[in-house]
Amino acid sequence: MAEQHAVAPGHADSAVPEATLPENRHQASFWTLTLGAIGVVYGDIGTSPLYAMRETVAAATGGHHGVPVDLTRELVISILSLLLWALILTVTVKYVILLLRADNKGEGGSLTLVALTQLALGRRSLPVLMMGMAGAALFYGDAAITPAISVLSALEGLKLVAPSFEAYVLPGALAILIGLFAVQSRGTGKVATFFGPLTLLWFVTMAGLGLLHIADDWEVLLSFNPYYGVSFLVTHPGTAFAILGSVCLAVTGAEALYADLGHFGRKPIRMAWGTVVFPALALNYLGQGALVLSNPESIANPFFLLAPPWLLLPVVILATLATIVASQAVITGAFSLTRQAVQLGILPRLEVRFTSETHQGQIYLPRVNWFLLAAVVTLVILFGSSSSLASAYGIAVFGTMVVTTLLACVVMSRSWGWGPLKTGLIMVPLLLIDLTFLSSNLVKLLDGGYVPLLIAGTFFVLMWTWVKGTRILFEKTRKIDVPFLELVQMLEKSPPHRVKGTAVFLTSDPDTAPAALLHNLKHNKVLHEKNVILTVNSADVPRVEDEDRVSIEHVGDSFWRIRLTYGYMETPNIPRGLAILRKQGFKFDIMATSFFLSRRSIRPASQSGMPLWQDKLFISLAKSASDATDFFQIPTGRVVEVGTQVTV
Repeated sequence: MAEQHAVAPGHADSAVPEATLPENRHQASFWTLTLGAIGVVYGDIGTSPLYAMRETVAAATGGHHGVPVDLTRELVISILSLLLWALILTVTVKYVILLLRADNKGEGGSLTLVALTQLALGRRSLPVLMMGMAGAALFYGDAAITPAISVLSALEGLKLVAPSFEAYVLPGALAILIGLFAVQSRGTGKVATFFGPLTLLWFVTMAGLGLLHIADDWEVLLSFNPYYGVSFLVTHPGTAFAILGSVCLAVTGAEALYADLGHFGRKPIRMAWGTVVFPALALNYLGQGALVLSNPESIANPFFLLAPPWLLLPVVILATLATIVASQAVITGAFSLTRQAVQLGILPRLEVRFTSETHQGQIYLPRVNWFLLAAVVTLVILFGSSSSLASAYGIAVFGTMVVTTLLACVVMSRSWGWGPLKTGLIMVPLLLIDLTFLSSNLVKLLDGGYVPLLIAGTFFVLMWTWVKGTRILFEKTRKIDVPFLELVQMLEKSPPHRVKGTAVFLTSDPDTAPAALLHNLKHNKVLHEKNVILTVNSADVPRVEDEDRVSIEHVGDSFWRIRLTYGYMETPNIPRGLAILRKQGFKFDIMATSFFLSRRSIRPASQSGMPLWQDKLFISLAKSASDATDFFQIPTGRVVEVGTQVTV
């Protein structure tokens, strides 16, 4: 989810092959990565105990956070069983064991899974792309809710320290969240160094608090038997959906396991889960259950009431810091996902700022940052408490999980060679669990579940409009454009005046003459000694090796068609890409090179493949796109822009 290379020195960007590392260096790197994974990957799921148990009991007993009259021993053990088995089946089996194997050259995440599915099918598939867009859109809904619910739930512990603090919970949460988003432009490298140790302390504290209270009622250990959870769902069908709608809160953040695969590696993520995260979560939930059985009044806030009075304030402070880490992971995850979406062509170019000179993963996207801040602040003010926000949480999380599971089925069946039968036997039960959790959350649609759907729907419409609009624009311009090879033949027969240097014409279609080239010939009536028709493509792999980045084709006596290819995790850098050409014998001087770009002025057409409102939305998206000069990192002093007008 989050791009935190700074936590993991020597991993993804290391120039030294792993096999050549000395044994002690290799071990140090592994444990550093494991510590980093605890901090970034598990920050979100690690804050779930703050509210998951409380909300599940409230859902099972009619939504009251006082002492429920029907809080029975059977109910508490059954809820614990469901919480533990949700962690075992959804997180351990589906993500840790299975999905971490579905990597694309070491990278993971929902859009990586789209690329893998396209490769498995052997073609670009519109339904697969739309599923990927739906998963990405739902993630933005999750990214808005996670910081709000996490920070609120932590600060609500202040009410237990002193009831008078209740008035400061809401303004305190707003101050922390605004401050968190405000510092994003400065980068997270220095802060990320503390993520691992801080979150490790959080998990150790959670485990310790749980251990303090398990002895209050040893029968909570019966919850490891799945019979209790399943039998309760069967014998109490009326409350089953309500319970599952809150049980799912225990596994929010599981997508980060897969999304952060490329930053920490499969083994460190698995080691962190098996040795620290799962044991700490299980012990804490067991401790909360035992406390509630021995003292039913503690259901008002079972997590913080695990702590003895003298330790309560330090635990609240630590919980607040842990929720800031969880929020940071989601924010940087949104930056990473957006960059991938731009590279895959499902969002317009957005400004990307690099906040670290040494780690490419440290990026900042201003528009995404301020959109999320506005959404988070609105949610905090609108809902006012973590309990109110809990109703809005599950739809986005499990909507994304359903998409991930469906795409994974294609990859497992086709790429892994499992075939439909084996894939179905293993994945259908997991898909049914996801669908059950999703449907149980849809019941809460009017209680706040509409919020992530509104956010996701907005992003999906933006993505679909951009994909559809660019396709229509491409098809329209291709009909009126001059075929490139025909132009070359015409110029050979009737050559214009030549000027020294190299001209690079950027175009998305190398088979047609770029508009900038035609305008240069029409108005300036000159042609450079060397003319490059340059196309920048995105591949269905995270990164492309330099030897595979450039392809060159000599066309005529003074024209070359060059194709630069970048992975969806990379940011294009045209001057650096063209420098690779020198090794292939293509000589040019960057200071004697001019880059010609077409700046399109788009107008809505009377007859279009989209409704008028969508035409106008596409035009506004195109206008808001980041300048190509900045996006492709071209020297500004070497750029010539030519305006053209097209209709869509």
